[in-house]
Amino acid sequence: MTRLRLVALIAALLAALALWQLEAQRAGLEITTRHVGETPVTRMAQPGADGPVVVVAHGFAGSRQMMQAYGQDLARAGYRVWAFDFLGHGRHPVPMSGDVESIDGTTRLLVEQVRSVVDAALAAEGWQGEVALLGHSMATDIIIRTAIDDPRIGPVVAISAFSRAVTPTAPDTLLLITGAWEPGLRGFARDAVAMVNPEAGEGETVRKGDVVRRAVVAPWAEHVAVLHSRAGRAEAVAWLDAAFGRASDVAVRATGPWFLALMAAIVALAAPLSRLLPERVPPVPGALSPGRFGLVVAVPALLAPLLAVQVETRLLPVLVADYLALHLAIYGLCQLGLLWWLGRRPEGMRPVAVLAFLAWGLGVFGFSLDRYGANFWPTPERLLIIAALTLGALPFMLGDALLARGAALWQRLAARGAFLGSLALAVLLDTERLFFLAMIAPVILLFFLVFGLMGRWVAARAGAASAGLALGLILAWALGVSFPLFAPGGQG
Repeated sequence: MTRLRLVALIAALLAALALWQLEAQRAGLEITTRHVGETPVTRMAQPGADGPVVVVAHGFAGSRQMMQAYGQDLARAGYRVWAFDFLGHGRHPVPMSGDVESIDGTTRLLVEQVRSVVDAALAAEGWQGEVALLGHSMATDIIIRTAIDDPRIGPVVAISAFSRAVTPTAPDTLLLITGAWEPGLRGFARDAVAMVNPEAGEGETVRKGDVVRRAVVAPWAEHVAVLHSRAGRAEAVAWLDAAFGRASDVAVRATGPWFLALMAAIVALAAPLSRLLPERVPPVPGALSPGRFGLVVAVPALLAPLLAVQVETRLLPVLVADYLALHLAIYGLCQLGLLWWLGRRPEGMRPVAVLAFLAWGLGVFGFSLDRYGANFWPTPERLLIIAALTLGALPFMLGDALLARGAALWQRLAARGAFLGSLALAVLLDTERLFFLAMIAPVILLFFLVFGLMGRWVAARAGAASAGLALGLILAWALGVSFPLFAPGGQG
């Protein structure tokens, strides 16, 4: 058996095992989608469940899918779970609006959205008791403020929490779950518990009158991994059981490692599958000399931010999307021009390779990500955003693929690092307007690690132009679905 066939066999077996484990988490649950006004909602419950209602909210740039590990555990414990997409997030078609720096602006609108989901859940489920709220990151401030002002709300579970609304007496039943690698948020959780008992530490439940609080740490977890922490999910089930006087016998399964295993297997399978493409690729070009390589990398990295920050447009309802499309376009066109001048030019396009890469990247990888990890499918409102980003992503990825073809590992790393550096320079040049570019950097890094690797295998078989074209379309798609729709002002 050849090494490539062995890789294919191992990856296929790993993917099958991961799928079995992830589907076991969903087995036996009724998972349905509905809408509360414009708000998309996923309801999770066992057939005939009559337990308390839990409303689940995600963090900034998140979606319902990111919260499903917690939601599914609670549903298997007998609760009726309603998870929803905030305004401008996931598949919600309406942008966030209002003043993000004002409690009476965006925050008020999001609190009202939580209340509307609570209203709908109570009406649909016929539940007469208190409703529990569970949220992550940005949502913790929203659900805490909702709990303080709405007497229908009972226990609260706040994951990676921060909120200036917390007082020594409100919310009165609060569990704070924080990743071990979130030092600042762990400090907030300890402070929230210390409001009730200054001597209490992490892992202790404190009580004073009607107030009950607990701060726990999810080991080996940061801001995203905490959403799959078995320790954190077990604490959430136990906390709500205690608050509602219930006893649940539910096994909290591993989800994060199996999700990562599935996505890694899909990436690994791209290597043997790429060998099925018809081989029509010219010889690998020689590596650029250090001087020429430095020129091709440094000039776009400096020129793109210096030129793009001079243009201020707000045509697209996504934070910094206008700027990013322009930055990518300038960067890519400049790099392509320099490569052309140095005699390195794209070879012929292979439509079959482009379509196959898109089918695997957006279809197989994208479907799995959307089902088990985070939203990856655009609403119609996002198609224009994806089209605009494509105008910049195509030349950028064509230039990157052409530069990476035949380049040494250090050159490929330096080229991608230079682009991230150019985004950092843009933030420094106009911090107030472009601060959110800092949040895009991890998405770009993950894109290069995942799709860049698959693109390298496609390029080896079908050429850099085919890989670059497909990568440009996938990059525009990934950016277009990842970040919240936002319309400044709006409802007020």
